[in-house]
Amino acid sequence: MRLSDTIEAFIKSLLQEDQETCELKRNELAEYFHCAPSQINYVLSTRFTPDHGYVISSQRGGGGFVRIVRIRTDEAQGLTYYLNERIGDEIDEQRARIICHHLAEKGVVTLDEARIMFSALNRQAMSVPVPESLKNILRAKILKNMLLAVAQKQERKQREAEGGKEEYHAL
Repeated sequence: MRLSDTIEAFIKSLLQEDQETCELKRNELAEYFHCAPSQINYVLSTRFTPDHGYVISSQRGGGGFVRIVRIRTDEAQGLTYYLNERIGDEIDEQRARIICHHLAEKGVVTLDEARIMFSALNRQAMSVPVPESLKNILRAKILKNMLLAVAQKQERKQREAEGGKEEYHAL
């Protein structure tokens, strides 16, 4: 078994069936596995992605940590569907508008949030002298990042509902 597989299995064991969140210190985990912290970064960035049903947040500094949150199944399926099937590597303005509208209809975001999302994706926001294909690639990347922010927002709300404290994270 490769080291990456071992690290992944270890982290997943921390996320037991009844537990959706775990916090770990990257350097301590690297010491435990006798590897460089970059190996831990690799595992986190390739195996704990929204496509795999996870959201990662971190806090840097002396008391820094990495928080891994397993997205509830229905949310993960919805995000994976949007990230892979509806958006893909590029998306045109019309499809982006439809997705923003659909997210508001389903209550994933408010109508105002959907309008703000679309305003960052529309023709006026993308009025730069580059080919339309590059604009569509950029639009897809922006929309995917917005959906990740929505997932993180849902995770924070869940944590607050469970009595957790809201933490400040700089933009």
